[in-house]
Amino acid sequence: MVKINNDFKTIFIDIDGTLIRQVRFEDLDENKVDVLPGVKQKMDNWYEAGHHIVITTARPEDLRTITENQLKIAGIRYHQLVMGIGRKERYLINNSEKLTPEISRAIGISVKRDEGFENVEI
Repeated sequence: MVKINNDFKTIFIDIDGTLIRQVRFEDLDENKVDVLPGVKQKMDNWYEAGHHIVITTARPEDLRTITENQLKIAGIRYHQLVMGIGRKERYLINNSEKLTPEISRAIGISVKRDEGFENVEI
């Protein structure tokens, strides 16, 4: 029997302006990355707590190697990297718990660009 861990959360996080300082795609340098305040510690805490981390980005697929190298240099651990998503609003749609439908399982947190997320709690 496969045991399912029901205690972990799935965390979707954008890269540019959220994890690292925003730069134009054409100015990306795979050997240079400016990690924003609070990011490394929070990401480590969430990863070690067993949460599933999905990094998302509007960066096109042809920037995957540069992106993966930047994340490695920054020491940002994750489980999945989804590239090429739109730059406009992003929506998370999920169902509610059967026994507690009043508890939302679709939560959105917006942070200011390039300010990091020291005060973000999940």
